[in-house]
Amino acid sequence: MSRGPRGGRESPCDDIDGVVLAGGRATRMGSVDKGLSLLHGRPLVAHVLDALRPQLADCMISANRNLDVYARFGAPLVRDAWPDFRGPLAGIDAAAQRSARSWLLAVPCDTPGLPDDLAAQLWRAARRAGGDAAYAVIDGNPLYPLCLLHRRRFAALHDALACGQYAVGRWLTAQNAVAVAIDNWCGPLLNLNTPERLADAHTVQPWKPDSPT
Repeated sequence: MSRGPRGGRESPCDDIDGVVLAGGRATRMGSVDKGLSLLHGRPLVAHVLDALRPQLADCMISANRNLDVYARFGAPLVRDAWPDFRGPLAGIDAAAQRSARSWLLAVPCDTPGLPDDLAAQLWRAARRAGGDAAYAVIDGNPLYPLCLLHRRRFAALHDALACGQYAVGRWLTAQNAVAVAIDNWCGPLLNLNTPERLADAHTVQPWKPDSPT
C-alpha cells in the first residue's frame, strides 16, 4: 500500500529518507532544546515526525543533546560530525552519511503543520528542473533548511562544512537548487524559534483537529 500523498499522485516516498533538524544551539530560544518545546501539549519534534513519516522511507532526528529523550520518539538519531555546532548543514550532513536512499529531505523541528505531500512537491520540482536540490518557499519567504537533496550532492555538502562554509542558502545557491513555492501549508506559524513565536502559536487552534494534541 502506498504511503505517499493522498489523491493518487505520483509519490517518491520509497526513495527518500528524512531528517528532522533538532541539533542546534537554539540561542533565540534561550538555549532550551527547541525540538522538545511543547506546542498543544506535544513536543515540536513529534509534530514534525508525525507529518513526515507517511511521506518517507525512513526519518531520522538530528540531535546533539538530550539524546536519551529524543530516542523515545522511535527514530534513528544522528549527531554532527563536528563539535562546534556548524548549523543546519551539519545536521543534514550527519543524516546524509546514514541515508541509503537516493534523496534526503531535511526539515527544521520548528515547522509544524507540514503538508502531507511536502516531499512530493519538492521532488517533482527538482525532477522537472533536472536538478539535485530544492528548497521550500513559504508565502514568498525562502526556508532554506527545509530542503531536498540528491545523494550526488552529499560529498559537496561534507566538503563545504569541512572548509568552514555553513550558510545553508549560499550552499544551496551554489548547487543550483530549485526554489519551490509550497502549497497547502497548514501550520499556525513558521519558524517557532523564539519564546514569543512559540507563545503566539499556542493561541492558534490546532491545525489538524483530528490529530492528538
